[in-house]
Amino acid sequence: MPVKVSVVVPVYNPGVYVEDCIASLFRQSLPPDAYEVIFVDDGSTDDTPARLDALAATDPRVTVVHQANSGWSGKPRNVGIAAARGEYVMFVDHDDHLGDEALERMYDYGVAHGADVVVGKMAGKGRAVPVELFRRNHPRATVADAPLIDSLTPHKMFRRAFLDDIGLRFPEGRRRLEDHVFVTEAYLRASNVSVLSDYVCYYHVRRDDASNAGFRRFDPGGYFKNLREALDVVERYTEPGPLRDRLLRRWLRVEMVERLRGRRFLAMPADYRRELFEEIHQVAVERFGPGVAAGLQPTQQVVAALIAADRYDDVEAFAEWEAGIALTAVPGRVAWEDGTLRVGFSAEFAAAGEAMAFAADPAARTPLDGPPGDLAAAIAWVGEDTVARFGEATADLLLRERSSAAQYFQPLAFTREEVPAGDDRRVRLVLHATAAVDPVTLTRDGLWDAFVRVKLGGWTKECRL
Repeated sequence: MPVKVSVVVPVYNPGVYVEDCIASLFRQSLPPDAYEVIFVDDGSTDDTPARLDALAATDPRVTVVHQANSGWSGKPRNVGIAAARGEYVMFVDHDDHLGDEALERMYDYGVAHGADVVVGKMAGKGRAVPVELFRRNHPRATVADAPLIDSLTPHKMFRRAFLDDIGLRFPEGRRRLEDHVFVTEAYLRASNVSVLSDYVCYYHVRRDDASNAGFRRFDPGGYFKNLREALDVVERYTEPGPLRDRLLRRWLRVEMVERLRGRRFLAMPADYRRELFEEIHQVAVERFGPGVAAGLQPTQQVVAALIAADRYDDVEAFAEWEAGIALTAVPGRVAWEDGTLRVGFSAEFAAAGEAMAFAADPAARTPLDGPPGDLAAAIAWVGEDTVARFGEATADLLLRERSSAAQYFQPLAFTREEVPAGDDRRVRLVLHATAAVDPVTLTRDGLWDAFVRVKLGGWTKECRL
């Protein structure tokens, strides 16, 4: 049988964390002679090389390539591509693992839709993973009609002939964001990208010792030098205009603005915070036109404007204010009806422990044409803009399997209620929702936690119900 999928696993000193990865690869539902596993040992100094060699000696699916340490994952992945015999190549990190049917489902889905890239649903165990992208299946997705740009890790399936035809390989050496460069170009040059959302294919795991490569503190200068290379890819394969601005916005939002917001920013050492800000300011001024920041949510627009104006102290003060904002959710009626669990709840945002109230006049909203004058002006503008967006606020209920962190949106209906807050013409927004949970649709028996997810203005927050 021809090899359908080559699984490439870069390995460097994983210790016991590689065992779950290995076990998941051997549990695959794809016939054993239809896939191969290529471990590329990047100069490990623990007992991993011997462990892998022992596997290869007993299982014909396994190939092990040993090489001197290259410093990052780019070269091992490229070596794996060169050794691959499969129609598709799947990249897996040594401390993550696959769903038991991942290879079979992703391969069949990719072939059925002629995909050059197949993106399988991810679950994050102690790690953030895209959520909106996996709301439904996308048999034919592009960066213009699906939030593909939210998923730039390499843990996907790529058609080998596609990689060879366009000469796409990972940047090599001691660097960051090699996956952004690779995946972004793949998205922009693929004839089709398919997103499989009805089965968890990839489990992205945070180690107990938090020693995953992505959790190490980075040097801001080197990091944002590498980030510019991803921006170069977008500019190389798109024309100036709304689509390019929307794609570039992903890096401004995720890699810059979000790093300087709330508790995440304040948890960093003070000297590192300032160094990070200075690098972000330089890239933002150098690479992003006004159309990029204009599409951000209100709070993100404020931070972006303060970054562009080089106002570090105000960014810090705004982060301190945002650190006090949280989502609260209260269960309502919970009852079984015809085999379906109806779950009611109400949710709203709170600030400093109190229900969050906003100026009630949506007509006060004005575009942000520059950085706010001070913290009070920033908070006031965010409030005015948020009230104008009350009609866009949404609520979701996600069920998350406790053992795996796999999560699924539940069918839900909700209403928005504006509640007067005091005598100063201020108003709260309360969302009232009822979700329908059908146990038959859950993937397996076990413990499941219910999480409420609300989008309002510039915030997307979750809390356990």
